[in-house]
Amino acid sequence: MFAQLFQRSNCLLNQRNRYQLLATVLINLICISHGMGIGWLSPTLRKLQSTDSPLQFSLDVNDVSWVGSALGLGSVTGNIICGLLINRIGGKLCLLLIAVPHSCLWFLVYFAQSVEFLIVGRFLAGITGGGIYIIHPIFLSEISDANIRGTLASMVMLSVNIGILLGYILGTHLAYYSVPFVVLLCPLSYFALILLFIRDSPMQLIREQRFAAAEKSFRYYKNIKDSDSLDKQSLATLEFENIKMKLTNEDDMPDKVSLKDFLTPAAIKGYAMAGVIVIANQFSGLFTMVNYMSDIFAKSGSSMDPNTSSIIIGVVQILGAYMSTLLCDVCGRKILMQVSSAGVAMSLTAFGLFTHFASIYDLSEWSWVPVALMSLDIFLGNIGLISCIFVLIVEMFPMKIRARATSVAIVVCSSLVFLMLNIFPLCMEHWGLPATMWSCACITAVCFVCFSLFLKETKGKSMVED
Repeated sequence: MFAQLFQRSNCLLNQRNRYQLLATVLINLICISHGMGIGWLSPTLRKLQSTDSPLQFSLDVNDVSWVGSALGLGSVTGNIICGLLINRIGGKLCLLLIAVPHSCLWFLVYFAQSVEFLIVGRFLAGITGGGIYIIHPIFLSEISDANIRGTLASMVMLSVNIGILLGYILGTHLAYYSVPFVVLLCPLSYFALILLFIRDSPMQLIREQRFAAAEKSFRYYKNIKDSDSLDKQSLATLEFENIKMKLTNEDDMPDKVSLKDFLTPAAIKGYAMAGVIVIANQFSGLFTMVNYMSDIFAKSGSSMDPNTSSIIIGVVQILGAYMSTLLCDVCGRKILMQVSSAGVAMSLTAFGLFTHFASIYDLSEWSWVPVALMSLDIFLGNIGLISCIFVLIVEMFPMKIRARATSVAIVVCSSLVFLMLNIFPLCMEHWGLPATMWSCACITAVCFVCFSLFLKETKGKSMVED
């Protein structure tokens, strides 16, 4: 029975898929580390705003908005840099380079003498995050089989969420100056393992006209050995030659892209739906709330400890992202986006209602409700809006413009990250928490309608076809 299970083509432990899974696990170490940087900020900001700040200075609400939003500016920068570099220097070198700015973050955190140190550190962390969201989806789509591509790509956000939970725990229970020493182990290990075990994707090597190296890479990621049967090797050769023929066809060469390729009906439809996905991803507030979770719970009317509530949310995020990895290639992308957007809209509406009435009535007996509603919001958000975004954006564009169009879409997403991280604490300060939540709920509800009417299912789509 177990032997039959492992032989299924969509089983990650299937012999053919093992090196694809290994590569995914290794490159996601930097996602865990990036998540630690995001999650650590939430409990730490509360400490830095108090009179007992571990640093020689404390932060006000404007400082908080800039420390938080610097991640978005860095993310835009990382998107642009990695979008320009990935086809020029290859995925492996890009994967190595993104570890550098993230490591610098923790040196700046440790030696911070003013708020500017933290802002620059968050900016550098954003460069790594921006690089992750460009490089990882493209790299994984090029090394993985169609029947497991969604599962592997959605592990990016699962790994980030694991890191966020660890960041919540470290920021809550460890001293400020101890955290950098712990977290730095992750990017250093990542750098060494990428250097040793990761190869450039076959598609990248074909584009560079390095056909022998491309075939070796193809055989490595598909786990094809010289000792395998002749039939298996023949099928692998045929599959490789098909990819090679498609990518070396003059009409499909990436460097032959012209303006009219970006104006085809398929490309325009891709832009429109990518825009809706990006808006839903950011204006739902899911990522923004992760950064300010402790402050949200402190303002929610709940009597539970805000940091403990944040750790609970961190666990829920992991469960939601894990559920997405299980369902993405089974149920498809569209149904997950529909369920996710509808659930987030309803959860945020209910959360806003509770916080509104908590400011009028004594609801201390119901202090568990904000945590329950936010847990539901985060769980449903991670099933689709968070975990599926990078799977969908890569899959919905025509092959010829895929890398460039994906880069542009993620640059737009990162710009919205900066906007939301900057204005969210100001909105909570001036509008109040209920109105802020209801605004996010309304936008998410509109996106649900768009997904239901216009989103095309991309499950099982080949990456060498439009």
